[in-house]
Amino acid sequence: MKHDRFLLGILVFIGLLVIAALTLFFTYHEDQTYGAEDTPEGVIHNYVLALQNYDFERAYGYLADKENKPSLDYFRQAFLNRQLDITSAAIQIGKVEMTGSNQALVDVTVVYAATDPFSSGSSSNMTASLVKQNDAWRISNMPYPYWGWDWYQPTAVPVKP
Repeated sequence: MKHDRFLLGILVFIGLLVIAALTLFFTYHEDQTYGAEDTPEGVIHNYVLALQNYDFERAYGYLADKENKPSLDYFRQAFLNRQLDITSAAIQIGKVEMTGSNQALVDVTVVYAATDPFSSGSSSNMTASLVKQNDAWRISNMPYPYWGWDWYQPTAVPVKP
């Protein structure tokens, strides 16, 4: 009979731990907020946060106004169709290097989530570039999966013989 009470105590304790873990999981929300937009790192943070929140208009507003800029619809579809899939990636913002009065390079680390429970994921150190346009920082290049390879590329025109 003593062993039954001991086993029952262990099961009740495990049940309470499971209930506590589920309660924390469903009630804990880390609200991320948009930051200052007057620094290159702030613009990168806000761009990534807007993409995570599916606020494509806001994210699109952080793109530089340069020749062959993608349309808002093309930009949005790249994420909605999962050509660019950010669901298993995150960004860590590093050092900012000013390369002039209107250009900046930002070290970013793209962290990829593990694909199975036995691996630890991976990361890549890359660089994002920004330009200052109309006294506001705008992104001119970001690492994949936050940037399309064909954005800002000229449209190919067939040559007639």
